[in-house]
Amino acid sequence: MSRFLTAALLLGQTFAYDTVLGFNSRPLVETRTIEEIYNAALKEGGTVTVWHGGDEKDQQDSLKSAFEERFPGMTLNITVDLSKYLDGEIDQQLYNNNVFVDSIILQTLQDFPRWQQEGALLNYAPVGFDKVYSAFKDSISASWYGYSIFFWSISWNTAKLPNIKNISSYSDLLKPEFKNKLVLTYPNDDDAVLFAFYQIMQQLGTKWFDDLLKQNPRWVRGTATPLTIVSGANYSQSATFTSFGGFNPGKNVNISFPNDAEFVTWPQTAAILKNAPHPESAKLFHNFLLSSDHQKTVPLSVRKDIDSSESPYRNIMNTPHTNPTTFAKFMSDRVTVERLRFYFENRLGSAQGLSPLIDDI
Repeated sequence: MSRFLTAALLLGQTFAYDTVLGFNSRPLVETRTIEEIYNAALKEGGTVTVWHGGDEKDQQDSLKSAFEERFPGMTLNITVDLSKYLDGEIDQQLYNNNVFVDSIILQTLQDFPRWQQEGALLNYAPVGFDKVYSAFKDSISASWYGYSIFFWSISWNTAKLPNIKNISSYSDLLKPEFKNKLVLTYPNDDDAVLFAFYQIMQQLGTKWFDDLLKQNPRWVRGTATPLTIVSGANYSQSATFTSFGGFNPGKNVNISFPNDAEFVTWPQTAAILKNAPHPESAKLFHNFLLSSDHQKTVPLSVRKDIDSSESPYRNIMNTPHTNPTTFAKFMSDRVTVERLRFYFENRLGSAQGLSPLIDDI
């Protein structure tokens, strides 16, 4: 396929990601100390219910432990499931006027401006909100904001690939030594992975994808699954670019970032539902998320005043070969998303296997 046709296939409309000012949008700006909010949360009952996007049930156990250790007597009930399923269930709660979740943290970034316009979110600015990059938040209503930058990197197992010293590009993965060695998430099953393929093919064309298929990659559901397989000694696959493992993904696993196309970064975004049953507990949780202490523990901070000390990319807004604001625009353009989804489904077939939350590989 020519590069002209590639552009026609891959280039969709560009949508602005500005939020329309909704009803009663003036936010409550938090002025209390964290201890005052903590005491209010304990008096409320000491429980906060959070739904977090992800594809393994235990992915946010460390967040639960950190919150409960910081605030004894508090209980964080956190449920992890695919964002594309959780957002529909939130819509059902809103439609039935039966909200039982306090806080939501999702990958479906297009939902937050819609919910804000519908008046479904609490307009509340935690301490530290003013330090969050403006591109990652609703600056007017303070109804939603990123709390951590997620990203896909190239990851490979050095024990399985002892002769590979570095992988500097997506084109490297087309070399003979990666034949039958790749494991990848279906792009038609996860919009962030879909965006990864979209960006690569904008730079390298559909021929890159044709050549990738000749490498006979293993296709799986879930973005945690590829890293599990790459890390496991019992699997032959040894490299992926559709998993998030942070900057220290585990024993024998190295990561790198490509120099021939953009890689995906985005702010995983959080909000409190306006009719949350535990509003003070939710406020405590969100103040914890944006606190300087917690932001220093995430791989890439959303706060412009905090360096991510473990990251080689301390300032995400000036990191080469990525733009953390573009995923939100992509997610808002559902016409392009659906068109691309069916393009890949036509090439790969529908995603096979159970949900990664119940599939043990």
